Amino acid sequence: MSKQVLELAKPTRLVDLSRFNLPQRYKSTLLNESWQNTVKRQFALPEHVRVVKTSLSVCPVCNRRIPMVVYEENGAIWLKKVCPEHGPFEDLYWGDAEMYYYFLQWDTPEYIAKGLANPYTDLQFYQEAGSCPMGCGLCPVHKSDTVLAIIDVTNRCNMACPVCFANAGAAGYVYEPTLEQIEYMLRTLRAQRPWPPNALQLSGGEPTLRDDLPEIVRMAKKLGFTHIEVNTNGIRLANEPDYYRALLDAGLSTLYLQFDTIDENNEGVVRHRLYNPKAYAAVKRKVIENARMLGHRSIVPVVTLAKGYNDRDLGKIIDFAIQNRDVIRWVNIQPVSFAGRARLYSKEELRKLRITIPDTLIEIERQTNGLISRWDWRPTNWPVAVAKMVEALTDAPKPLFSMNPVCGAATFVYYDEDEKRLYPITKLVDVDSFERIAWDVYRTAKRGRTVWKAIAATKAMKLLRTVKHRKIRGLIQDFLVKKDYESLGQFFFNIVGLGIMHFMDVMNFDVERIQRCDIHYATPDGRVIPFCTYNNFHRERVEQSFRIDPKMWTKITGVSLTGWKRGARVL
Repeated sequence: MSKQVLELAKPTRLVDLSRFNLPQRYKSTLLNESWQNTVKRQFALPEHVRVVKTSLSVCPVCNRRIPMVVYEENGAIWLKKVCPEHGPFEDLYWGDAEMYYYFLQWDTPEYIAKGLANPYTDLQFYQEAGSCPMGCGLCPVHKSDTVLAIIDVTNRCNMACPVCFANAGAAGYVYEPTLEQIEYMLRTLRAQRPWPPNALQLSGGEPTLRDDLPEIVRMAKKLGFTHIEVNTNGIRLANEPDYYRALLDAGLSTLYLQFDTIDENNEGVVRHRLYNPKAYAAVKRKVIENARMLGHRSIVPVVTLAKGYNDRDLGKIIDFAIQNRDVIRWVNIQPVSFAGRARLYSKEELRKLRITIPDTLIEIERQTNGLISRWDWRPTNWPVAVAKMVEALTDAPKPLFSMNPVCGAATFVYYDEDEKRLYPITKLVDVDSFERIAWDVYRTAKRGRTVWKAIAATKAMKLLRTVKHRKIRGLIQDFLVKKDYESLGQFFFNIVGLGIMHFMDVMNFDVERIQRCDIHYATPDGRVIPFCTYNNFHRERVEQSFRIDPKMWTKITGVSLTGWKRGARVL
């Protein structure tokens, strides 16, 4: 949405900050008139706006690191940055100022991790490479460890989506690490301390074009990855159930299934996925059908979301997930990031397609008639309290979802089969009281001695009081007292998670955010690189270092770049 449209559609009155428990770092700037005026003059901002923070970004033309300001105007949050060579740039940062301040309540020191005990690069490399975001490795400055690791196993693809941040299938070369290189990357990841990551996504390109993908899954499992997911468009899995079965037998946990729409009449798929909408929907349904046949109960539909493309389909996708909750565990929505091939969009197209996290939440609220409210969501770093509580009680490190709170949002919905009704998690559990108790348990346990851990464990029982739904409270009590695993298991198969993760591009890139990223790529040169820096600045250089000429690839392997035998029938 353009700034001009927002000025017409929304009032100019600034959000009332007294409604939010904002961290001190924001209060000290938001309420400091002298600082506000200084920054407004520096960035040539109008008097009526409110400056939220300053940070660092990059010039979208030359990638030079430049100052950036984030400010509130007309009910939304904007950013502005100025390159000395290429001039000023503005973009929408968050589409709703009220929700932005709400999420900032989770931007406090206790939600920030400490980074790796054994970073892959040193400060000298970091500085010589140009600091963040160019000096990635992970470096000693990075504040998070790896919660989800990603390895691109190929850049070959059997689709040609203009919104692909990996520019898959169109780079003019083949990038496909050998099994030996993949093993090296896996071992590099598992060497992290204090937390060796156990969650892995195999991505691309289209990973299922590799016939040896089951072998890669098996290798990762052997090296200690307990959760292994494959990022896929589903074409091969819809057509070859035996290949799907081989992945499951090797240890596959989850399919991360491209899922922009289920509406057979959404002609926008032709533009954004270059695929007939009826065939696109048929592929997704067939994958679900095959999963059910094979007994696989962990599929995550992944929606690349763009305004005017599929934002009107969000309610239908959530309905589809609920209807197929026996196999669908989560729906992940990714507002489009203009990286990779999507970087070729013009500034006008970018403004037209840009959609942010609060825009998505508000649209879901509208399409579900308020059943899933924008206030039913929490930032994706909310689980830090729970992880730290468990860590303190068990004396064992746990993964901390310590990303910046404006990077993502999540909630859960529960379908009550008796009532034939959908409940968001906030109607079942007082999640804010749950979090407060978790922090109290953590702080008590961290006092040290055995007696304090015993007191903390007793306090943890208070978590049961936060469950508001009588039936669910009874299920948990039956599990604790009677060890009724079957009922509890059935309950979890009536829950579907909803998540939103907005990855950054060169227009909205924020160095402060990226230094807390915990979704990381491993590369064959022995480095580990945060998601948004890899896709915006490092991918091409890494892939070029390990590239293969396409003709040579075909000659050596005897396999086409799309991996399909000539004349094969596919959906």
